[in-house]
Amino acid sequence: MSRLFYQTRLERPALERAEGIYLWDTSGKRYIDGSSGAMVSNIGHSNPRVLDAMRKQMESSTFGYRLHFKTEASERLADKAAALAPEGLNRVFFVSGGSEATESAIKMARQYALAQGDAQRFKVISRTPSYHGSTLGALAVTGYGPLAAPFDPMMRPMPKVPAPRAYLDGLDIDDRATGQHYAQMLEDMIVSEGPETILAFIVEPVGGASTGALVPPAGYMQAIREICTRHGVLLIHDEVMSGGGRTGRFFGADHWGTTPDLICLSKGFGGGYVPLGAMIARDDMVEAVLDAGGFAHGHTYAGNPLACAAGLAVIKEIEAEGLTENAAKIGDLLKARLEALMQRYPIIGDVRGKGLLLAFELMADRHTKEALPAKLNAYNRLVEIAYENGLIIYSRRTRGGYSGDHFLVCPPMITTPEQVDEIIALLDASLGTFFDELPANIA
Repeated sequence: MSRLFYQTRLERPALERAEGIYLWDTSGKRYIDGSSGAMVSNIGHSNPRVLDAMRKQMESSTFGYRLHFKTEASERLADKAAALAPEGLNRVFFVSGGSEATESAIKMARQYALAQGDAQRFKVISRTPSYHGSTLGALAVTGYGPLAAPFDPMMRPMPKVPAPRAYLDGLDIDDRATGQHYAQMLEDMIVSEGPETILAFIVEPVGGASTGALVPPAGYMQAIREICTRHGVLLIHDEVMSGGGRTGRFFGADHWGTTPDLICLSKGFGGGYVPLGAMIARDDMVEAVLDAGGFAHGHTYAGNPLACAAGLAVIKEIEAEGLTENAAKIGDLLKARLEALMQRYPIIGDVRGKGLLLAFELMADRHTKEALPAKLNAYNRLVEIAYENGLIIYSRRTRGGYSGDHFLVCPPMITTPEQVDEIIALLDASLGTFFDELPANIA
């Protein structure tokens, strides 16, 4: 019996090795990593150039505490991250994961407000559904009931506005009036709560696990930027899942040309080789906080040289191999193939996303948007069928965590057209099995 435990009693086989987009268990069975783990392994597994960079760093040092030394690896990665970020965001704070990045951004926002004499600003508006991490601070701004509700008594409730799920509301995603409709909800919330109390608004430019690769409607990203600026509210882009080139641009928000005040980055930033994440902040914010006494926050492994060396090698690989461009091209192909499956299976109610951050949602009726009965646990069942067939996909409940079923199909950015064929063949077979299991009144 294993001494390890995680979320559930779910048993999985032991991993033997991983290479490219494939993984093998100890029995020799091969799996396609159709979700890049948890949308982490952006450049695939066991990349030899990244491993070489890690070996080289290990021969030099594997740890240097940030308060004792600066390291070449962390300085170079910080320079690279700042160069990739929008103009004016040149200061980088390293962490080990997405939840830590969210915590760092929230704390930076609050300490900047204090440094500016705005102590009354403490509320961080987010969206529902949303997911920004599993630590208490990140959960306070997460709009996903099953994960957040057990800890509500331990957290200060934060205001939330509806995510712009135009497809569920019967609105045209390409109409700027739709984007304005959802952005107006943010402004109404700011006014209702009192603008002088609002610290920040945190948003995923392209949705992650909780909304299943949700793409904002036309004009939305620009409108929320203007609203935040007008009310003195800081805008935080959670690019933990959408950053790193997966959407066809290095940052998801690059599709709309909008600039936040803070960026949260992780997952594909380190590519799964070593735990790594970052907060990127405006220069003036960092200077104000440092002048006021320093940033009262930190993690032991922040700026770990081995992690930073791996992260720098991952970004080099993305750039040298044109993987951001490949994500856009292969993403278009994969999305078209998912849309073709939608024509074959009436239970597929929506296909969405950008680049290789894609998802499809199952529904009992795609016209009324009625969800499949929650008791079917479709979000679990289809994943298990696919896993048995050798395809790994990622699922969540769509509608606040209690109903609805969406599935993220996000293979590594190195995926080829031939491998798209493999993914679709296995997904088609898995959907066929699932469809045949459905009650007659649904199928």
